[in-house]
Amino acid sequence: MKTQIYFVLGPTASGKSKFALSLANKLNGEIINADSMQIYSDLSILTARPTINDQKKVNHHLYGFVKGDVRFNVQKWCEEASKKINYLVSKNLTPILVGGTGLYIESLINGIVSIPSIPEKIKIESNKMISKIGKENFFNLVKEFDSDAMKNILPNDIQRIRRIWEVNFFTKKKFSEWKQNKNKKLINFKDYKILLFLPDRDENYKRVDDRTHIMMNEGAISEVEKLLELKYNNSLPIMRAHGVPEIQSYLNNQISIEECISKIQQVTRNYVKRQHTWWRSSNLKIFKKFDQFPDEINLKSINLEQN
Repeated sequence: MKTQIYFVLGPTASGKSKFALSLANKLNGEIINADSMQIYSDLSILTARPTINDQKKVNHHLYGFVKGDVRFNVQKWCEEASKKINYLVSKNLTPILVGGTGLYIESLINGIVSIPSIPEKIKIESNKMISKIGKENFFNLVKEFDSDAMKNILPNDIQRIRRIWEVNFFTKKKFSEWKQNKNKKLINFKDYKILLFLPDRDENYKRVDDRTHIMMNEGAISEVEKLLELKYNNSLPIMRAHGVPEIQSYLNNQISIEECISKIQQVTRNYVKRQHTWWRSSNLKIFKKFDQFPDEINLKSINLEQN
């Protein structure tokens, strides 16, 4: 019998990691990270990485394995994830991918277009341009020269907007033209099931607010202090993780601790809103969609064998 691959997906602060542990115990499985920030070794508290105790209960893969000065991307993650999946399948273990980064999942399942690697100096240049002209003007600029690539991209999705600008600037070819190339499949996905959790959004926001306080009590400020000591370039993804810019402003005496917490909660809620929108409009084949939080689901009641 072929090994089934499972995806436990949904927005931030919805309890996916806890549910995945139960699923792994039930299915003789191991967990693979599918969150773009939990890959970094320098942040564990702010990214809500699974605890050491949880990682002892079940083997976890691709958590905290990349240094913060590395600009990891979707292609690199897909390559690493496919290796882990193939390894677990060869050992007759069930791969369970957990996360909320939709682009990672979509690219892994549907394949990715091979685009030349963008040099660090180009990425720094895009960051400088945003600082100079502002996010709104940058959005309009990119939309003007590649409107096809900008379809369905929101103005605050700055990471994807930067990617489109950088590819065009470096390759002298539109991102939308690169996307017309045939997708490169890294793994043959036939036997997989997606469990998607999209609980009440307002309650999801409340969980975000509560979790922010927990993170602060667990040492998020000290974590950012240590990160800043490494003198990473501010354009790196890790420096834009939710909580890092806000705590940095607090440490620079630019805002109060109350403002810091409020801003972290707000940016995270905004992200959760985008995640809900992204997953609701996704064309991925969903096996089961839940409008409850994972910790409200009785695992025994889910018929995982249903086709």
